[in-house]
Amino acid sequence: MSEKIKMEIGQKFPLTIKRLGINGEGVGFFKRNVIFVKGSLPGEVVTAKVSKIHPNFAEADIVRIREASKDRVKPPCAVYELCGGCQLQHLSYEGQLREKRDIVIQALEKFVPQIVHNTEIRLTIGMDNPWHYRNKSAFQVRKMGNEVIAGLYIEGTNKLLNLDDCLVQHPVTTKITIGIRNLFQKLNIPIFDGKSKGIVRTIVVRTGIQTEETQVCLVTTKKEIPRKQELIEGIKQIDPSIVSITQNINRAKTSLIFGDETFVLDGKETIHEKLGELAFDLSSRAFFQLNPTQTVVLYDEIKKAAELSGKETVVDAYCGVGTIGLWLAKEAQEVRGMDVIPESIEDAKKNAKKHGFSHAKFYTGTAEDWLNKWAKEGFIPDVVTVDPPRTGLAASFIKTVLKIKPKRFVYTSCNPSTFARDLKELTRSYRVDYIQPVDMFPQTARVEVVAKLTLKK
Repeated sequence: MSEKIKMEIGQKFPLTIKRLGINGEGVGFFKRNVIFVKGSLPGEVVTAKVSKIHPNFAEADIVRIREASKDRVKPPCAVYELCGGCQLQHLSYEGQLREKRDIVIQALEKFVPQIVHNTEIRLTIGMDNPWHYRNKSAFQVRKMGNEVIAGLYIEGTNKLLNLDDCLVQHPVTTKITIGIRNLFQKLNIPIFDGKSKGIVRTIVVRTGIQTEETQVCLVTTKKEIPRKQELIEGIKQIDPSIVSITQNINRAKTSLIFGDETFVLDGKETIHEKLGELAFDLSSRAFFQLNPTQTVVLYDEIKKAAELSGKETVVDAYCGVGTIGLWLAKEAQEVRGMDVIPESIEDAKKNAKKHGFSHAKFYTGTAEDWLNKWAKEGFIPDVVTVDPPRTGLAASFIKTVLKIKPKRFVYTSCNPSTFARDLKELTRSYRVDYIQPVDMFPQTARVEVVAKLTLKK
């Protein structure tokens, strides 16, 4: 077998792209070297130029596309290649759905290859309209010369890209952001310089897709804003959907958007939003799915996998504000949820009470601690459902699940790599019935999965 050939920066060679990587870049092989080529697509032949060399792979740029994919399309966004917020606008939507399924398969091949051959990995569920789906934007504000700009940082730089349109944002969030940006310019509001001077850091806008209520949050370095009342009145005139204007103070030198202190400048503290039959009140810092339309699709897939008849006990681990547990509550005998964030549990309790789900209870703490405690008391849930952060499940939680052995385990994940890693452990006791990819973020490389696991007999 031929050995790897040492490469050099600037080296050029023809390369056939085999697959998409987890970040949306094309992957090819040159003399047994793995090459990642941003902007290339599976099936393409490109002339690649090496830009970076790492111990186990190299990165390259496209010099020329020698043979283009039939799925290659012209990105409709004018700043697509600069922005970095989307990775797949140059791939047809049909192609995106196909390749996202393959990204899941690649992760499985690495950790649990036997599942790829023995399990139904379904086609990715997409959106009817894969544009303008994001209900929330958080655009940084800076000055370029005398001009106030608002947008996202160009990928890999500290240079802000001024955005006048974003094809994945709900149009009202963009309209309001631009309106506020213009108000800052008109009223000569001091803009944060990224270091120590200025006041306004970020414009955060979230709109209720179903309720058409919009909340504006201005993130500032201190409480005092000159001409504040004029600014508030100006914001209220931008769009009639604005029902809440808040201010968040973030004094820290950090990339985190929010600080700890938030207060209302005008209108309500929260906006109202609906998911199916459920309604939620959202404060400025509350977590909520960025694509509510597709979240209904995702949660319905979780419900299908849970196979509830009205008699089952359900545990919603990593429950957040309780959305998944409450989505299942109508078909469950009892729901118990837990999360380590006390504020999330308080919101979950309020949401359960508001919807009249007296059989849904929520607890602060780790899932493994509560499951072990309940097991000693004789409570073993019929179904456990999880939707963990990108880091996946805690090893201690997996150990607990394998010990108490609920009949069904529904795993929802936003990271195919950690999902596949966790399956390697879970499949000691569980059979994977099927895996359903769901496209929550069209035009990006991200993909969600819902997997139904059943206890082996």
